[in-house]
Amino acid sequence: MILFKNFIVPGKNGKPMSTDIALLHNGKKKPLVIYAHGFNGFKDWGNFNLIAQQFAEAGFVFVKFNFSHNGTTPDHPEEFVDLDAYAQNNYTTQLDELGKMIDWCVDEKHHYVDEIDTNNIFLLGHSLGGGLVILKAAEDYRIKKIATWAAISECKTPWGSWNEDKINEWKAEGVAYTTNSRTKQQMPLHYQLFIDYQDNKERLNIENAIRSLNIPVLLCHGSADEGVPVKKAEDLKEWQPTVELFIVDSDHVFGRKHPWTESALPGPMQRVVDKTMDFFKA
Repeated sequence: MILFKNFIVPGKNGKPMSTDIALLHNGKKKPLVIYAHGFNGFKDWGNFNLIAQQFAEAGFVFVKFNFSHNGTTPDHPEEFVDLDAYAQNNYTTQLDELGKMIDWCVDEKHHYVDEIDTNNIFLLGHSLGGGLVILKAAEDYRIKKIATWAAISECKTPWGSWNEDKINEWKAEGVAYTTNSRTKQQMPLHYQLFIDYQDNKERLNIENAIRSLNIPVLLCHGSADEGVPVKKAEDLKEWQPTVELFIVDSDHVFGRKHPWTESALPGPMQRVVDKTMDFFKA
C-alpha cells in the first residue's frame, strides 16, 4: 500500500485543499472512494490513515482531503490555525470543493488516473460531510454509490438549535462563536454562513436530494450518537426507503478520538469500515 500525503489541490477563493491518496500501485484500475470530513473535522482526525490503508488494501483508491476553509493549512493540517478562513466557510463552498476534488481525481493529467476506474466513483462522508455527499450525488451523475457515517439531515450545523434571539444577535454582530470541545478554541462563524443557507435552500435540501437518488446508499449511524441523533438517520431512511441503514452501538465517531495512538481501530469503527467496504464492493 502506498500513501501519498498532502498534495495541494486548488479550492475556492485561492485556498488550498491538502489531499491524501492511498492505493495499491499495481497498474490495475480500481474504484475511487472520496472521503469528506465533518464540521470541525479534518482528513487525519483520529488517525484516518488506518482507515485509508484498509480501503487501499481492499482494492480501492482512497482519497481524503481538508476542505480549504476548515481552519487548517498545508503546514498545519491537523490544527485550526486559520480562523479567518474558518469564519468564511459555508455549505456551498464545501459542496463546490467536493466537485473540484472529483474533477481533480479523474483529470487525465492526474498522476494516478491510470489506477482509477472513473466509471466507479463512490463518496463517503462523516457528519456534515455525510450530508454533503448526499447533496453532491443528487447533482453529479458520475457518482455511482454513496455511504454516510453519522450524517446530518439538514444543513444547519451548528446553528440549527439556536433560538431566535441568538440568531438575531448573530446577524447584528456579524459573527458568533462556538467552542471546539477538543481544543477549547473559540471558533468564529460569520453570519454569511446563515445567508449562504438562506440563499441556497433548494440546493442544500438534503431531504429532496436523498428522495431523488436512484443509486445505492448506505447510512451508518451510532445508536448513542449525541452529536447527530440516530433519529436523523431514520429520517433519511424514511425519505428514501431504498437506502440501507446500518446501526451500531456507539457514539458519533464510532469509538475514536483524536489523537488516536493505537494500531487498530475501535470495534464499532471497524464494523462500520467493514460494512462500508463490503457495500462498495457489492
